[in-house]
Amino acid sequence: MYIVSKGRAESRLTSKALERMNVPYRIVIEPQEYDAYAAYIAPWKILKLPFSNLGMGSIPARNWTWEHSISEGATSHWILDDNIEAFNRLCHNRKPPVETGAMFKAAEDFVDRYENVAISGFNYYSFCKTTERVPPFYLNTRIYSCILIRNDIPYRWRGRYNEDTDLSIRALKDGWCTVLFNAFLAGKVNTMRMNGGNTDELYKDDGRKKMAESLAEQHPDIVKVVWKFKRWHHQVDYRGFKKNKLKLKEGVVIPTGINNYGMVMTQRTTAP
Repeated sequence: MYIVSKGRAESRLTSKALERMNVPYRIVIEPQEYDAYAAYIAPWKILKLPFSNLGMGSIPARNWTWEHSISEGATSHWILDDNIEAFNRLCHNRKPPVETGAMFKAAEDFVDRYENVAISGFNYYSFCKTTERVPPFYLNTRIYSCILIRNDIPYRWRGRYNEDTDLSIRALKDGWCTVLFNAFLAGKVNTMRMNGGNTDELYKDDGRKKMAESLAEQHPDIVKVVWKFKRWHHQVDYRGFKKNKLKLKEGVVIPTGINNYGMVMTQRTTAP
């Protein structure tokens, strides 16, 4: 599990969340920021990139992380944004915070049943309403910010904007499936609401319009640039990917009953 981070040594939202959950991770940073991060995070959890200030956002760091995971013999890797405040479980129309890494294991086990899931991950906390009927997962859509990637898929990160949506679309166009979990959620701070990260490098001036236009240029067949909610957005038509069906691995038998992976609902007695 990796966190790619820049300019957020003091906030460290995702790192703090994983520390509370006792989930092992590495944080990937540029070398000039090592001392700042090492003041808060154990050195063995820090990976220094062999480059800095390339002006390309997180793309080079994400690709370096992918290769690092392969070099360690992993078949997949989690890559997380550095501005996730907490992780939650959607259960009985509640969204309690999760304080165990069991949710990651549950997601991994689900994905491992199938031979054709390229990318999966957790939906945003704010996108799942407790007043609505929400399925445990959505199939064949974009995966943002908290992503589990199969290492052997024939892609790498590219571009400057909306790279997670672009990666998802490329995989879907080639017939792979993506799984966006609603049962497990990531409480991410909205883009451009925090200093650091890509805020300074990529999102100056009319950043949202540039982001939308970039994705439309990459995928003009299914992406449009639209004005909604008083700002620019990209709009993706995912309907053509309904034909991508999950394929169980040979010999896999899905168990009956409910496995909560040891997670139980408890009353919090102290602040997080």
